[in-house]
This record gives sequence, C-alpha cells and structure tokens, in this order.
Amino acid sequence: MELGGIDPGWSRVLEPVAAQLDTVAGFLAQETEQGNEWLPAESAVLRAFREPFESVRVLVVGQDPYPTPGHAVGLAFSTDRAVRPLPRSLSNIYRELNDDLGIPPAAHGDVSAWQHQGVLLLNRVLTVRAGEAGSHRRHGWEEITAHAIRALAERPQPLVAVLWGKDAASVAPMLGDVPIVMSAHPSPLSARRGFFGSRPFSRVNTALEAQGAAHIDWRLDP
Repeated sequence: MELGGIDPGWSRVLEPVAAQLDTVAGFLAQETEQGNEWLPAESAVLRAFREPFESVRVLVVGQDPYPTPGHAVGLAFSTDRAVRPLPRSLSNIYRELNDDLGIPPAAHGDVSAWQHQGVLLLNRVLTVRAGEAGSHRRHGWEEITAHAIRALAERPQPLVAVLWGKDAASVAPMLGDVPIVMSAHPSPLSARRGFFGSRPFSRVNTALEAQGAAHIDWRLDP
C-alpha cells in the first residue's frame, strides 16, 4: 500500500510493517475484484497518519470504520459533515463532552479539528466491508496499528491514551507508562455501563498538563 500523502515521520515509523501493508493492499484488491464495496475511500484509509508523528499528544483507539456508506472518513469516530443522523456512538461522545466540559454538541460529525491539535483518532482496523461491521478484522491491520501504537508509546513526547471498550483496552499492555483514560465504549449498548460520567475530556487535559503539555481545545464549530 502506498504511503504517499501521510506525514514523513509516520512513513518512517511504518516502514518496518511495509510487508503487512502490502498484504492488506492485496486483500483489499481481492475484495474489489469480488465486487465487495469497502470503506472508507482508498484516499482516506491512512488519513489518521497525515498529521505529524511528533505532534501526537492524545491517542484515541477505535475498533473499525463505520460500515454505513458515506460515514467512514478515515478517522475513528468521525464522519463526513453531511451525515445525518449522527452515529449513536458519536452522539454519546458529544453528550459526555457537554456533561464533562459544558461544550454543546456539534450538529455535524466532523471531529477532524481534534486531529489537527494532535489527537490521533486511530481505529485498530482501518477498512471494513460496506454493511458488515468487523468484516476486515484479522487481515493484517491489527499488526500495523499495534506497531504504530508502540512507536508512539516509545517516544519521549507527552502522550495520553483514551481506551473506550474492551477492544481498545486490549492495547493497554503496548502503552508502557503512558497515562490511560479508560472506560466503557460510547456505543448505545454500553454507554450507560461506565462511559457516561467518565469525564474523559477533562481527564485527558489534566494528564497532559501533568506532563507539561498544552491541553486540547475540544470545542467544534457548530
């Protein structure tokens, strides 16, 4: 898979998993040949790696892209601005953001403003077959994203990890001494079992400030 369009620092980080990227690219080509639509658009698959590797301050770990055509944009939990209604997990994230920091929910699902401040919105699996959640698991993406996560944890720069749900929690052993903000997943099935009231946004900022780093401005334009 071509690494063009991503940050040069991330290109260097991902060089050791080039073979795995080629394997995934072959799998995606096979999916296309078989007539299986997959998401997001090819140009957005590696979008999470466009911002500088050295500038990442927060790692938010997701599962895999939204399987609804038109929703996935290459960033965990984010959607295209035109998507209505918003995915329910994202609506719950906005609800908790309001409860935590008093920030009113945005009308759209585009949270790329967080990425531009150093929030890496990284799904463990970066593609999905349209309409089939989890369909591209165990085809190589997990090894690639695990490598990226370990590389972040090994840097000297400040970092806080946000792990929502059991799948995300499984990466905790990769993070070493990185501070972790952990809770239930924001999906409708689990949000009331520990996500609501977890105050992840203020906890992230507190952990960043403890490391001498600037906090994240979690506000989104209306």
